Amino acid sequence: MMHWYKMTPLDILMLRDAKPFSPQQRAWAGSVFPPNGHTIAGALRGLLGGGEFDITGPFLSYENTLYLPRPLGFVKSTALVPLKWESKSHINNALWDETQPCPLVKPHNAKDGDDEEEESQNNPLQKCVGNSEAKFRQYLPYEVVKEYLESGRINKENWQAVEGRYEDKPYTIETRSHNSIEPGTKQVKDADGYFVENAIRLHQGWGFAIGIKDKEITTPATIRLGGEGHRVIVESCPELGEQWADLQNISDNNFQQDGKTIAYLVTPGVFERPHTDKHQNRVNLCRPYPWEWKIKDGNFVSMSTEKAVPIGCRIREKETQKNSIPAPQVFAAPPGSLYYLNKPQGLFQDQERLERNGTNKDNRVNNWRKLGYSEMLWIKYQEIGEKENA
Repeated sequence: MMHWYKMTPLDILMLRDAKPFSPQQRAWAGSVFPPNGHTIAGALRGLLGGGEFDITGPFLSYENTLYLPRPLGFVKSTALVPLKWESKSHINNALWDETQPCPLVKPHNAKDGDDEEEESQNNPLQKCVGNSEAKFRQYLPYEVVKEYLESGRINKENWQAVEGRYEDKPYTIETRSHNSIEPGTKQVKDADGYFVENAIRLHQGWGFAIGIKDKEITTPATIRLGGEGHRVIVESCPELGEQWADLQNISDNNFQQDGKTIAYLVTPGVFERPHTDKHQNRVNLCRPYPWEWKIKDGNFVSMSTEKAVPIGCRIREKETQKNSIPAPQVFAAPPGSLYYLNKPQGLFQDQERLERNGTNKDNRVNNWRKLGYSEMLWIKYQEIGEKENA
């Protein structure tokens, strides 16, 4: 059973990136947003008394409404499709490397950018206050995501950020400098005397949504999250769980359908695999889509993604469980990435147990799923004509 909670920061958050930091090495400490699964699990471990636990998320929430990252396969409000799926496109005669993901194009009967922009200028729903440019949502509320899973499209008006909710950017970045003064002077130290940190401050009403499997927290409670351990209040919020269960039910039904489908990544996707380099050293390589999805098999067609998200954690000593060292970084596909497949295909890391050489063993990479990574929702692909006739 999943128990769902809303986490509301009581202060700014120092969510440092995966780069090792100390004032001696570099003078700027960056922040990432939202916090990754390792950060959330580390913060919750004190409340849950240690041990292993499975989490779903983290996601964003606004006043008990679940928000998910925007799908990346859109130009403004127009959904892109793989060229292989768009036989009537005028680009079909173009040459491209078929060992790589298929190019994405606009549907042949979609309006071009000029028509869409002109229509948005004439539509009061697409205007912001004053003469400022219309703001597109970077995070979509539960109702919009539900419609997307059911119909495979997002209407133009649903891309418009609601005034006052900061759906285009629910946080601000505060830059904070730290100075160390040379004793007996009014001068900053020459060595290690100055560094800068970027802090995250969520706007009013925003917080994080997190689901925890089979373990319950006595709420309200407070935890320390991120660098400097700033406090976050944790409150039970069954509404968030009901919304997620609704989305997951639609997704599961879409996964059972045969035919063209789109996988919508809603948390960072970690897809790593061990390789042997030319010097016979074993290394783990990351890529933006699962290794078991093969282009040459004809099922995996294309993807829409952005810059990788670096994730760094720490490894505890096995003997004492007290000291720790930085673990190797991994690079995750960003939330909102879309994957286009000719039929649904699950993830290898979803399997908790594996049969190998006649023995049943734990699947090591399933640990990424336990920490909330690589969460996908599934959408049944329909062409524009099919959507309109549905």
